[in-house]
Amino acid sequence: MFVQSAKFVENHSGNISNISIYGQDSNPTTWKKAQMNLAIRGIEPDLGTYAADTFLEDHHPTLRADYIMANPPFNLSGWGQDKLKDDPRWKYGTPPEGNANFAWLQHMIYHLDPAGRIGMVLANGSLSSQSGGEGEIRKNIINADLVECIIAMPTQLFYTTQIPVSLWFINKQKKQSGKTLFIDARKMGTMVSRKLRELTDEDIQKIADTYEAFVEGTLEEVKGFCAVADIAEIEKQDFILTPGRYVGIEEQEDDGEPFEDKMNRLTSELSEMFAKSHELEEEIRKKLGAIGYEI
Repeated sequence: MFVQSAKFVENHSGNISNISIYGQDSNPTTWKKAQMNLAIRGIEPDLGTYAADTFLEDHHPTLRADYIMANPPFNLSGWGQDKLKDDPRWKYGTPPEGNANFAWLQHMIYHLDPAGRIGMVLANGSLSSQSGGEGEIRKNIINADLVECIIAMPTQLFYTTQIPVSLWFINKQKKQSGKTLFIDARKMGTMVSRKLRELTDEDIQKIADTYEAFVEGTLEEVKGFCAVADIAEIEKQDFILTPGRYVGIEEQEDDGEPFEDKMNRLTSELSEMFAKSHELEEEIRKKLGAIGYEI
């Protein structure tokens, strides 16, 4: 993400020497690889003096960042909550020991500049979970008017897990105050292998354009894809942020076929399928019988 950020700056006529990069990782191998990956691209980061646990040994305690991007471990348990119960990072509530999702989110918010923004990947459970006080923490973050956009992503975007995820966009100075954009992108992307899906450039542009239109106040809501809700509407949904609750179901075009005709056609097709299934069943029985397996 750091490398892509530098490329983004350069592609938009910026100078990477004008940005400072900070990060941290507890895995020594990952930490060393990140240092090397950035160094060969001429990027000088501050990733701390050594690999360390973000929660228990914060290497950037005074950092207040303009932009934060994060893809933390999903649903991490045993993250050290018992040692951090009075930590100043838990402004919106103490996260449960069994799940660090809202510990990660609050850690990032804590390190945000007064005009800063966050883009963060979280497991979908963070959108609706009520256990361990997570619902109350989410409610407090929403009421603080920090949640600018939530995007539901499709499955199979990662090599390490096939579960669907959501993108949280936090903004301390929202242009559309009191409002949150919801995007349901679960149907987007193309399978590039049997196990991996990728968003196309067109998919990414569509999402980006939708966000930009929302920020500028020109967005036209699309059933099944995007919608805008204010805090009062979110409260009616018990502060659950699942995009599907807000965007609704995609409208289907009327094909012009009368209902009775359609039902007659579909039941006829179903009858043919049933007949075919019986034929296949009998064929399978014969094949199995021929090799000594009777059903």
